[in-house]
Amino acid sequence: MVIQNILPADIERRSMEIIENEIGDMSSFSEHEKLIVKRCVHTTADFDYKQNLRFSPDAAERGIEALRSGAVIVTDTQMAFSGISKPACKTLGCEVHCFMSDTDVAEEAKKRGVTRAVISVDKAAKLFTDKAIVYAVGNAPTALIRLHELISENKIRPALIVGVPVGFVNVVEAKELIMTAGVPYIVAAGRKGGSNVAAAILNAMLYTLYQR
Repeated sequence: MVIQNILPADIERRSMEIIENEIGDMSSFSEHEKLIVKRCVHTTADFDYKQNLRFSPDAAERGIEALRSGAVIVTDTQMAFSGISKPACKTLGCEVHCFMSDTDVAEEAKKRGVTRAVISVDKAAKLFTDKAIVYAVGNAPTALIRLHELISENKIRPALIVGVPVGFVNVVEAKELIMTAGVPYIVAAGRKGGSNVAAAILNAMLYTLYQR
């Protein structure tokens, strides 16, 4: 066993080199899609994301343009909120919000007998009627189901939905719903995903616009 002596600043660069050497042919992806796939692999050490990630036509490019124009990013977990690059968002004029811990959200969810993720989607839809919204869902399939309902009712039109909740109950089904909603999406098909993956996808797009 040989332990490599790598400076902290070089760890990510070296990791990306290893990923590029091992990931194989990526000719089916656009350049922006490649960056997203590699960022997800870097975050998880799981090469399955090369097969799992699904992109609607030009979704990555549309997401980047929305972020360039100062889109609002709404997440379903504090973990995803924390993981999204705040310096990049500040530079681009993007807001990042997670309403899951808000008192009014918790109270309304209890009153209606639904998850806080559902109420968070509703709250974002009411607050940001005049702004492009990117939804980053890494945990709650109910958030995706509610997004699909609001889109079907012509009440919202997200700039992009990042749908990567992880788990077993309604996860696969909710992702499949979003892929039929008629809006740009980036989805991790199957059971895999998570808040870290949601943040990684957003950061991959943000880093094309912001030099760290």
